Amino acid sequence: GYSPSYTAPTTGLLPGETVVREGKAAILFPSANEVFYNPVQEFNRDLTCAVVTEFAREQMARRGVTVVVPGEKERVVVNLADEKKEETEMQTGEKGGEEPVVTSSVGEHCKNGLRVLEGLAASGLRSVRFALEVPGLRSVTANDFSAKAAALIARNAQHNGVTHLLQASQRDASMLMYEMRGKKDRYDVIDLDPYGSPAPFLDAAVQAVGEGGLLCVTCTDMAVMAGNSGETCYSKYGSVSIKAKYCHEMALRIILHSLDQRAGVYQRYIHPLLCVSVDFYIRVFVRVHTGQAMVKNSASKQALVYNCVGCGSFHLQRLGKRTTQGKHIKYSAATGPPVGAECEHCGHRHQLGGPIWGEALHDVSFVQKVLSAVSGNPSRFGTARRIEGMLSMVTEELEDVPLYYTVDNLSSTVHCSTPPLLQFRSALLHAGHRVSLSHACKNALKTDAPPRVLWDVMRCWVRHNAPWEPFQYGMKLKVQNNLVPLSPSGGGISSDLEDRRKQGQNKRKNQITDTTQLKSFPCKRFRKVQGNTSLNTP
Repeated sequence: GYSPSYTAPTTGLLPGETVVREGKAAILFPSANEVFYNPVQEFNRDLTCAVVTEFAREQMARRGVTVVVPGEKERVVVNLADEKKEETEMQTGEKGGEEPVVTSSVGEHCKNGLRVLEGLAASGLRSVRFALEVPGLRSVTANDFSAKAAALIARNAQHNGVTHLLQASQRDASMLMYEMRGKKDRYDVIDLDPYGSPAPFLDAAVQAVGEGGLLCVTCTDMAVMAGNSGETCYSKYGSVSIKAKYCHEMALRIILHSLDQRAGVYQRYIHPLLCVSVDFYIRVFVRVHTGQAMVKNSASKQALVYNCVGCGSFHLQRLGKRTTQGKHIKYSAATGPPVGAECEHCGHRHQLGGPIWGEALHDVSFVQKVLSAVSGNPSRFGTARRIEGMLSMVTEELEDVPLYYTVDNLSSTVHCSTPPLLQFRSALLHAGHRVSLSHACKNALKTDAPPRVLWDVMRCWVRHNAPWEPFQYGMKLKVQNNLVPLSPSGGGISSDLEDRRKQGQNKRKNQITDTTQLKSFPCKRFRKVQGNTSLNTP
């Protein structure tokens, strides 16, 4: 068996190998970097261990098993209802003479535990950490198509003493998941963390994860998802990305749209637990359920985005309409568009992006459980403080407000100094609107206020704070018949600067007036070659 004092057998290091320690794992890596390791994603792996642990806690509680996490003095209580329910169950057990509570610790094989698959494991670091840090597991399958990676996974499992839980696999990830899509063969947790796009694996993943199972997906192809290549984004995810300040949150909603669309083919739907944009990648944790009736809601959860190329105002258009009439639910086509041919604020045209996921990105109650567990046991993870900060910000976000504005972009549009973020939030709150920050951008504002109100606030700010420069060219921002200078295309040129440019024309030093001398004029592109700097005439 496994005990906290168990010492992993020492595996001899091969020539050139190094040992990397992360969490409770000690991983062997070849010096030639034949297998990929990215130390920047330690936060990703820590967050995944925290989420999977909380997911295992919930699932194992339904199966009558209590998980034990090292460092936790007692079970994390989220609300008083759970505490009273637990006390009632304990009293019933004492009086009724029922069997004692079954517990499961980290590193132990749990008969009724969760089955975990890491489809693209590389060195197996994440899977080894699952086996050493997440309780309530029956098995962990670490798969990789590379023979060298699979051999290294097996060595790392032996080196860490988790061969009773971890199995190495050398298969194509999609084929492995397709073979395990039977109801009795499905995995409880599937983790996909590819080098680039996870698009080729999503169809198999939504089938191979069990009912109510957890699907964890990482996307690192942010150039595609953030608007640099909208046509490529459509071919991979079925959604057109656009360049905008809210591109990081839009990337999260694009991958959720893709997951929900692919799951809907098999009468399944997703429920996002936690979706974050971190560093150079995005990470989503969703639960997958089965139900034909709930799949009908999918169309009303997706939305198109109308983004003004001038002032950056945006509007969402739902793809479907869902109305409730007593116990009956009626589905119909949505009506639109929500905008005219030109932007009502600046007169520019609109870009069309999406469709994207239009519902909440997080399950706040679940996120609070993860946050409470991490803050109560900070020594468990190396990046615990960053996880606490990220999850705290996530719990404060407005759930029903997709996308966001940035204060610096609003200020740049009207060419004025940037108002303090706190002052801008206060103005919106006093106007009767809800407002919050966003974890995806430090200057972001999520608000249910329409664009008209935002530009009213900016107009008042411009009145009391003079702009940088009185631009003579460009458009006018029309807000309640009051005109504010606006030039989203980069602004005009002041008359003084234009006059100076005219005066400086044709004022080259040592100006050449004889055209015959131009043949021997030295070219800046060519260096001195063998003492000859003249250009030979043809």
